[in-house]
Amino acid sequence: MTVKVEVRTEDFSAEKESEAVKAASPGAGALVSFIGIVRGAGIRSMELEHYPAMTENAVRGIVHDARSRWPAIEAVTVIHRVGKLLPGDNIVLVIVSAAHRREAFEAAEFIMDWLKTEAPFWKKETLTDGTARWVDARESDDAARDRWKK
Repeated sequence: MTVKVEVRTEDFSAEKESEAVKAASPGAGALVSFIGIVRGAGIRSMELEHYPAMTENAVRGIVHDARSRWPAIEAVTVIHRVGKLLPGDNIVLVIVSAAHRREAFEAAEFIMDWLKTEAPFWKKETLTDGTARWVDARESDDAARDRWKK
């Protein structure tokens, strides 16, 4: 399995990354991608922080867990941005290729559910009124992750 995990400040090209996953997946019949973006409603900016190496290792562990559950996965790319982002900016890209669509969709969803709750990222939103707040994991994020524990 081909795995690419990057945490960076620079934006990404979903098209370029999808083509790379496709090229690394000769036996795949499906490629699923997810792009998370900064919401614009009431938000002026978002700052994401992380611990280098620790974060990448945590993301690789999540990808490894996905591969254990869905052996038909051929390639995975996860790119997560850090630093100051504005509404409409890309935050995260997850691409999964697999032999069949079900495995690709489920694995991509699993990876995102675990990224939202278990990867060591910290988010601070600055609202349009100038106030700032740290973003905690939501109960719905925990519930999404927990359904995979069954």
